[in-house]
Amino acid sequence: MARPAPGWPLRPLVTLALVLALVPVPAAGAGAGQTPRPAERGPPVRLFTEEELARYSGEEEDHPIYLAVKGVVFDVTSGKEFYGRGAPYNALTGKDSTRGVAKMSLEPADLTHDTTGLTAKELEALDDVFSRVYKAKYPIVGYTARRILNEDGSPNLDFKPEDQPHFDIKDEF
Repeated sequence: MARPAPGWPLRPLVTLALVLALVPVPAAGAGAGQTPRPAERGPPVRLFTEEELARYSGEEEDHPIYLAVKGVVFDVTSGKEFYGRGAPYNALTGKDSTRGVAKMSLEPADLTHDTTGLTAKELEALDDVFSRVYKAKYPIVGYTARRILNEDGSPNLDFKPEDQPHFDIKDEF
């Protein structure tokens, strides 16, 4: 009598796992025969100049509060107690405060996009706060124009996201 091949008891489980992984699952709320609804989308993202971003500094009570880190603009209005007028981190709002976030500094000289001269530890802290705080808690509403435009406003034809410092494609979506 022939003996079964080694590992044969696992084959049905592997096959089942493969089938489950490949078969599409209907979206929640879509019953049999219904077309799944597209995912909800937030407001479209936009490109912000420094002047436009400055309008969202939390000084006006009825306006949203925005801040940028690594050229990504976040709506931090839900954290008004931290970022609103008179709040502890209000200095970070209305601008790209990448350097200040990296250095954990609210000094006016550090409230800039410039990462030149930051230490490896500061860059690691920047990436950590960017992912664990801003991306995890606040919606992305746009990007700073500086990321893709030259100083004169013309398109930067040499811009390649993958060549940007600390670029990670996961940050973009």
